Amino acid sequence: MAEGNSSVERVRTALLNAGHDDTIAEFPDGTRTAADAAAAVGCTVAQIAKSIVLRAGDAVVLVIASGVNRVDVAKVSALLGVSVKNAEARWVRDTTGFAIGGVAPVGHLCQPRILIDEDLMALDPVWAAAGSPKHAFRTTARELARMTGGQIAPVKEIAM
Repeated sequence: MAEGNSSVERVRTALLNAGHDDTIAEFPDGTRTAADAAAAVGCTVAQIAKSIVLRAGDAVVLVIASGVNRVDVAKVSALLGVSVKNAEARWVRDTTGFAIGGVAPVGHLCQPRILIDEDLMALDPVWAAAGSPKHAFRTTARELARMTGGQIAPVKEIAM
């Protein structure tokens, strides 16, 4: 588990460097999915700020979305003016330093382009993955926007 621990430490360092308190907690039952995370931390699924990694060529696009929303890849492409697609798990790990289920909004090995789901702005607090499927940190959507420099945008898929 050394890799998971180093990922968690990278997130902890990024939080502290951004002037954010170390609010990382470990949840033995796991936080791999938004529903698992909500059950573990005791919040609604909407309050889970899930990190979805998309690929624009060789560039990382990170969408931080409310746990109840599905990300509309076509909207993300239109917002950024580039074609994006879902990223493969190995590529996510190699480029961000995080395994799927533990991708954090901060502490990436690269500098992703970041979009933040506008629906998160109405929720306080929110919880985000902290580098492993068993770690999450408490924050606010405004703090996520400040720390990441992410653009707040309408990214959710609308059911037809």
